[in-house]
Amino acid sequence: MLTVAEQKNLTPRQIVAELDKYIIGQKEAKRAVSIALRNRWRRLNSDPEIRDEIIPNNILMIGPTGVGKTEIARRLAKLAGAPFMKVEASKFTEVGYVGRDVESMIRDLTDVALNMVKDEMQERVKEKAKDIVEEKILDILIPPVKKKSNSSSNLSTGSVGFNPEEASDAELNERTRERFREKLKNGELEDRKIEIEVASKKTPMMQVFGPQGMEEMGFNLQDMLGNLARGGKKTKRTLPIHEARDIMIEQESEKLIDHEAAVQEALNRVQNQGIVFIDEIDKIAESSAGGGKGGPDVSRQGVQRDMLPIVEGSTVSTKHGIVKTDHILFIGSGAFHVSKPSDLIPELQGRFPIRVELNSLTEKDFFDILTKPKNALTKQYQAMLDAEGVAVNFNEESIGEIARIAAEVNQQVENIGARRLHTILSSLLEELLFAVPDDIGSGSIDIDKDYVNKQLSSLVKDKDLSHFIL
Repeated sequence: MLTVAEQKNLTPRQIVAELDKYIIGQKEAKRAVSIALRNRWRRLNSDPEIRDEIIPNNILMIGPTGVGKTEIARRLAKLAGAPFMKVEASKFTEVGYVGRDVESMIRDLTDVALNMVKDEMQERVKEKAKDIVEEKILDILIPPVKKKSNSSSNLSTGSVGFNPEEASDAELNERTRERFREKLKNGELEDRKIEIEVASKKTPMMQVFGPQGMEEMGFNLQDMLGNLARGGKKTKRTLPIHEARDIMIEQESEKLIDHEAAVQEALNRVQNQGIVFIDEIDKIAESSAGGGKGGPDVSRQGVQRDMLPIVEGSTVSTKHGIVKTDHILFIGSGAFHVSKPSDLIPELQGRFPIRVELNSLTEKDFFDILTKPKNALTKQYQAMLDAEGVAVNFNEESIGEIARIAAEVNQQVENIGARRLHTILSSLLEELLFAVPDDIGSGSIDIDKDYVNKQLSSLVKDKDLSHFIL
């Protein structure tokens, strides 16, 4: 697991190597996003005189469904160490229509950045918060006694000649607290229940749809009503110490951080390191073949026009402050089955200068997808059945046959890329998954080529495969 510092300083080659652990092929796309991600670091460390003039080269990824576009975005988010937001272009509507306006992606990105900064700040003060919480737990277990001025001399003496009968209440209380402190540190009181006060997190739900700016007003109203509803109101809960400690540490950490500094740092990160991944961007392109009249097409060009100033560079008002989008990196992605990239309005096309085409997956790619990634489907099924005490082994021939069948079905029915492997493996292991643990309680099962053909033969031979498989 990479640390935050290591994530921020990854070179393009290291970024590609990290992506290779989860995504097979698509070298061009990996190179493009790795260079774009590294360029963020290069700009921030460049000469201040020219830093503001360096604008990011936005990327448009084009390729059929199931080849890794969205997966690249998911993995990039973990590697970026920067505010990252993935949005669906199809959920936006132009100003004047009911729905979310495109500026909401920047508002959401700002919220992500603020949570990220607060988490980092809370981590820095966690040790101090732990000490405070330890004292509070001790106060609940052994309430402190108010010390009298004349007993201070007795408290300062050591344990030599200590007489419990002559000791003051404060001294006895302090010694009891120390004993309980040791028990807490040794984990002897973890299951003991205590009553704590927890700040109420219930907030009124409110969503406002309407003209531009109304949505932000709705969020401000929700915050205002939420503050009024909370108003310092706390609820009492009885929990074991190990659960109560986590809640109390979170509350104390929240009190210790500087919220104003967190907001300023979040705004700075969004403006200089923010990344927005716009998925399904082809769904807002108006197909030249369809005539572009009527239906949902009415709103598509409007969304593109609204998106244009955000991508070009403008200011967006958020509840945390003004955000300039000039240096936010935008990565667009779409299958472009019905429409083409040229169907986007020319101005928006110009704001995505780097275009990367992702290739359709071959039989060899399917084989690699089932064997190489850390999260390969075969490994996922092995892990699930291992939890039942059943070991499942796939040999090379069986995986090769699964890859061949997946490629064949994609060719004959509909090419849905690597998603085909989910349905193929689900059909292959359905009987086994049902039999465990009732009929098969433990043991080892080998999946070979014959077993694959037996389980999937009916699906492959049937001409109307779409009836059985996605």
